[in-house]
Formats: sequence, structure tokens, C-alpha cells
Amino acid sequence: MQEHMMKFVSDAFEDADVFLYLVEPGDRALKDEGFFQKLATTSVPVLLIVNKIDTTTQEALEEEVGYWQTSLPNAEIIPISALEQANTDYLLTRLKELVPVSPPYFDKEALTDKTERFFVSEIIREQILLNYKKEIPYSVEVDVEEFKEDEDIIRMRCIIYVARDSQKGIIIGHKGSRLKAVGIGARKQLEAFFAKKVHVETFVKVKKNWRDNDLQLKRFGYKN
Repeated sequence: MQEHMMKFVSDAFEDADVFLYLVEPGDRALKDEGFFQKLATTSVPVLLIVNKIDTTTQEALEEEVGYWQTSLPNAEIIPISALEQANTDYLLTRLKELVPVSPPYFDKEALTDKTERFFVSEIIREQILLNYKKEIPYSVEVDVEEFKEDEDIIRMRCIIYVARDSQKGIIIGHKGSRLKAVGIGARKQLEAFFAKKVHVETFVKVKKNWRDNDLQLKRFGYKN
């Protein structure tokens, strides 16, 4: 999976208008040295975003900014707190300034080019990340097996795939309590999204090493 993700990133260098590199205070380990070197030498504008500044002190933040100014001198360093919406307006302003005006890629009446199932899986994934935080790594995928829309209700059956048996137990929780919380949170968001009553069933399955399986990566949309 890492290989396919980095290929996607590499392809982005060909037509990107601006790069955002997101870090947290104290997070100085480079995920990919080659990618970082490309950022350091690119002529495309680079915004290095230091998120979660609400978790650190002013002194530590100044040290963090100084470190990244030295490590990536061509980048503009923008400290923010997404949680507290601190300095996020400035970030959006800079993005608008840097992104060139271009003809629309889609019709003005088009809301999205994604399917309804895509949004269902993303909403459930969001609930997983919100409910489990760092307990479950990002090796979780959601597959919408059934999606049936009637006049007054949408019924869906979704499978949450994890990579290990231990992760399955964490997702389900004691007597299914944590999985139930994910389902309740997802249902509320889905009903707001579709403006209709929603019945969602969630199940957890183990698909070992799916991140290293080309067939599964293609199925989950990571590979063409």
C-alpha cells in the first residue's frame, strides 16, 4: 500500500499548484526521505503546516518553527490548530492566493463525481477515527456491500475490514458497545447527508495483510 500511495504522491508533482506538508509538534521523523528532498528542491510553493499548536507551549512552538525553517527553507511555515480553528483562516487565504484561476473541471450544478457508497464509507471511517483515535491505525477500510434506497428509508450493510484479529476486538468493544457507537454516529451523519431516514448495519471482518495485496488495494481504490 505504501508503494502505491507514494506513486500517487510522485505523480502529483507533475501538475500540483501548491504542496501542503502537515506535521505535529515534535513530529520530525520523515516518512519518505526521497519525497522530502523533492519538496526541498521544487519550484512549486510549499506550505508546511504545523497542526495541534494548542497542545504545546509558545517556546516549544518557536523551536519547532525554527527547525522546519532550517530543514525546508523554501517552505512557508504556518502554525495552526484545526481543533480550535486557530490561524486556519490565514491558511485558506494563502491557498486561494497560490492556486491559479482555471476553467471549471465539472459542471456548476454537479455536487460531486463520487458515488453515494463512497460517502457512506468515508462517513463510517470518520466515525472510526473519532471514536478510536490512535488505538486503531489507518489500516481500516470500509466496504458498502448493500445500498438499497426506498421511498422513505435507505438500508445499507457495511463491512469494516481490519488487518489483525486484535483490531477486530478493539473495534467491536465490550458486548459490541464501541461498534454500536460508531453505527449511531454514522447514522446521524448519513441521515443529515441524504436527508432521509437511514438504517445501517455494520460488521467487522479480518482481512490479513490487505495492505500488501494488489487485488484488495484495487478493490479499495488505492490502485487503478
